[in-house]
Amino acid sequence: MCGIAGYIGKQVIEENILERTLSLMGKRGPDARSYTKNSVKDCHIYLLHSRLSIIDLDKRANQPLTIGDNTIVYNGEIYNYLELREELVKKGIRLSTSSDTEVLMHYYALYGENCVDYFEGMWSFAIYDSRKQNLFLSRDRFAEKPFYYLETSDGFYFGSEIKAVRSLCNKRLTVNDNQVLRYLTNGYKSLYKNDETFFNEISEVPYASNLIIGPELEKKITRYWFPRYMPVPMSSEDAIEGIKHHLTESLKIRLRSDVPIAFCLSGGIDSSSLASIAAKIFNLNIHTFSIIDNDERYNEYENIQHTIKDINCKNTIIHVSHENTLERLTDLIEYHDVPLATITFFVHSFITEAVARNGYKVIFSGHAADELFTGYYDHFNLYLYEMRNHPRYREFLSDWHKNIGTIVRNPYLKNPELYFSDPNNRKHIYLNNEEFRSILKIPFYEEFYETKYASSSMLRSRMLNELFHEGVRLILHEDDLNAMMFSIENRCPYLDSRLFRFAYSIPTEHMIQKGLGKYLLREAMKGILNDFVRLDKQKKGFNASINSIIDLKSSKNMDYLMEPSRIFDYVDREKLLKLLQGMTDSNSYSKFVFNFLNAKIFLEQN
Repeated sequence: MCGIAGYIGKQVIEENILERTLSLMGKRGPDARSYTKNSVKDCHIYLLHSRLSIIDLDKRANQPLTIGDNTIVYNGEIYNYLELREELVKKGIRLSTSSDTEVLMHYYALYGENCVDYFEGMWSFAIYDSRKQNLFLSRDRFAEKPFYYLETSDGFYFGSEIKAVRSLCNKRLTVNDNQVLRYLTNGYKSLYKNDETFFNEISEVPYASNLIIGPELEKKITRYWFPRYMPVPMSSEDAIEGIKHHLTESLKIRLRSDVPIAFCLSGGIDSSSLASIAAKIFNLNIHTFSIIDNDERYNEYENIQHTIKDINCKNTIIHVSHENTLERLTDLIEYHDVPLATITFFVHSFITEAVARNGYKVIFSGHAADELFTGYYDHFNLYLYEMRNHPRYREFLSDWHKNIGTIVRNPYLKNPELYFSDPNNRKHIYLNNEEFRSILKIPFYEEFYETKYASSSMLRSRMLNELFHEGVRLILHEDDLNAMMFSIENRCPYLDSRLFRFAYSIPTEHMIQKGLGKYLLREAMKGILNDFVRLDKQKKGFNASINSIIDLKSSKNMDYLMEPSRIFDYVDREKLLKLLQGMTDSNSYSKFVFNFLNAKIFLEQN
């Protein structure tokens, strides 16, 4: 895990700018920093790298790394590098390091752009091929690793973080008003619905894509992997065994590290399953980190305690509080370069800070299990719609009433047959956005839309939208920056291509049973994860209320919110005040106030 940046084009970049950029990349890579320069006629290529040493801690594995005609800067982990290394040895290739970086380089030398087909992992990398005189960039299948770029008439800049790109190009970036308005009205789920970012000049390399820049600055983007729902006939028992096998294998290769590792532990089955597999299958004595919010809607203390006792692990608990919220949020937004997506990631930063303080450099998270195995309340409504002609439909409906109907809070999802009259109903996703839009000074309206990934299953298509455009994309972005702010690496075992392929081959019929979302994962974890957590039906999520992090009754805080600011070029001050004074304790209002606060700070910084 590292920081990368670079440039190809006609400009000569001054050394002081290169050094400044490397300094800005310091938290991503505190262990080593360097850059290389190549020139072909009037085209200049700069590659910058800052290293967080995780695999092969020796300086021989530092980057930029040159082997033959190729020089690489790379951020990420190729988890199956040991298996790939064995294949290289069989071919008679001698390796001089024990790093995954060198393995990656040899696979590029052997297979060119197709090298990525062999990799299981997370990555963003750039390889300058001096023989072809082009720059080859690649981003992993799920966009776990960030990859930004900026194009001008005379060059192409790229980097792991916006600040590095901005520093290299040495130009001021302009705020994208549409993205700010989208964030304020529709919230985090709208931010990856298109290719826009918070800055007009900045773009992202798409997920699962390769990008080649030639010596004349011609650009070619190619998608090398396509997520699909391709069901195959199998029994529920086969599905359960397959999930157990693939998840265990995924964690096995992701445990590879030459530095200490730790685990996030919430009260849900996702992170608890990972910690339990590590402790019971791989016999690891692990250290877990948990966050506790006193708001009962989000307090998972009881579940966390059951897992701690069951696997007998060390646990560090962090409590949410009002202390230094504005100062901390300001620092986070400055490091992230953009507003935080949700309160969750403000809270998450306390965990990454505690992990680093305790001497760990790698942490495991349970992200994306919901999107693989059904975990959200609207998945039940979609499941009922798809099972409407199934012989057991009445049983499924009865299970919903007994297990879900009493705990779901979203007013739309309280109707189990929501989609029967209107399969395209998505009003629950941008909840209350009409009210939030009404307080804007600048008119903004954007219809909800989604990508049709699976014509045969509305549920699986919805889950894939959540995975690639709505939920997980934001989570990965925020987690990466929260982790890197404290120089630690985040790993997500549910984001394994083989586990994904298997999960999306399971017939939808098996996904929800007995009123339990993630039924197959729960069954796969039988005997591994304690039953108190494994069978808990309520989904609280890793979240917190706005009232848990800032006192909105404080006149000092209200004065800060309402003071003159650029945010009031976007928002009507009097309408906002009225909304705050009449605000309910609902989740959507809490999110809006947090977004307003973030947008205010972001605009003042830019």
